[in-house]
Amino acid sequence: MSFDNFRTPMKNRLHSLVLGQNGGFEASPGRKITVPASPSLERLGYGTGVSVYLMERAPISGGGYRSPWAVKKVAKRFANQEHQDFSKRLLEEADILKKLEHPNIIGFRTLTKAVDGTWCLAMEKAENCLMDLIEQRLDSRAGPFPPHQIKCVGIDIARALEYLHTEKLLMHGDMKSGNILIFGDFKVAKLCDFGVAMALKEANGQAKPDQFYIGTQAWSAPEVIDMDGSFENDEAVITCKADIFSYGLTIWEMLSLCVPHADLLQDEEEDEEDDEKSYGSDCPDLAYQEALGTRPPLPDVPEVPDYSTAIAVFIATTEYDPEKRPLASEVMNIWNLSN
Repeated sequence: MSFDNFRTPMKNRLHSLVLGQNGGFEASPGRKITVPASPSLERLGYGTGVSVYLMERAPISGGGYRSPWAVKKVAKRFANQEHQDFSKRLLEEADILKKLEHPNIIGFRTLTKAVDGTWCLAMEKAENCLMDLIEQRLDSRAGPFPPHQIKCVGIDIARALEYLHTEKLLMHGDMKSGNILIFGDFKVAKLCDFGVAMALKEANGQAKPDQFYIGTQAWSAPEVIDMDGSFENDEAVITCKADIFSYGLTIWEMLSLCVPHADLLQDEEEDEEDDEKSYGSDCPDLAYQEALGTRPPLPDVPEVPDYSTAIAVFIATTEYDPEKRPLASEVMNIWNLSN
C-alpha cells in the first residue's frame, strides 16, 4: 500500500559515530565529526530524498555526557543539480527551525555539509516517534493509548500549533504521528519536520498566496484535497485550520492505532476472481480516495469517561467546514477542562 510521502520510522537500534580525521560536518567551530557511510548508521526514518540518522556524540573531556542528535541528511543521489529541490527544502527547514524556540518544538542544533557534499540538519533527539509507538502498540494488541498519554500529546502539540499560528505566522503543513516525537514515558511531546511549512498572512489566518500545500493525503483536510484526492484544488482557501484537521486525525490515530482511511485500501492479496471483491478493480483504491478529507468513523474505545475528552477533541477538530474547527488555543481549553 502507498500513502504518498508516508514512511514508517525504523525501529531504534543504537549505532555510534566516532571522531576522526576524514572530515565530516561542523558541530562547533574548529571541530569536525565524521559521518560514516549511510549503511553503517542507524536510520531512524526517511522521506522523499532524505533520511534521518542517529548520531551519538563523543563525551565531553573529563567524562561529561553529550546528548545524541538526530541528523537529517539529503541522500547523495539527490544532492546534484537535477535534484537540487531536496537540498533547498532542507535549507529552508533549517532556516525555519533555528528561528523557533518552544518547549514543544524540536530543537535546532546545527546545519552544515557532510564530506560527500550533502547538507545535514542536526536536531534534538527524542526517544521515540509517535508513529513508531502506535505500530508497537498495534503489534502487541494493547488497544488505544491510555487517556493520560493522549492528553499529553494533545496538549503539547496544541501548544506548538498555537505558537506557530499566532507568534511565528506559520502553519506546519504536514501534521501526523510521524512528525511527533515523544520524550520519556510521554513526559513531553514535540512537533518536528518543518520542510513543508507555509507562511500565514496574519495570526490564525490564511496561507500567503503562491504557496503549494504538500502534506500527506491520509491526514489532509478537505479544503486542500481535490475530487481525485490530489492537492490541486486551486480554488481552496488554505488556513491554519488545515493543521487543526490533521491534528484531529492524529488524536484519532492514538485511539484507533491505524492510518486514517487505510482500512479502505484494497488488499493486494484479495482474490481478483471473486466478482464481489473485483468490482471496480480498475480503481481499487476508489473508496480510499473518496474518503480523503473526511472524518473517519469513531473507533471502538472503552466506554469510560476518561476517553470522552479525546473524542470531543477529535470531533471538534475534524469538522468539514474550517470555520467550525477550533483554533489551537481553543483546543487547549478543551483539554484543560478535563480532569
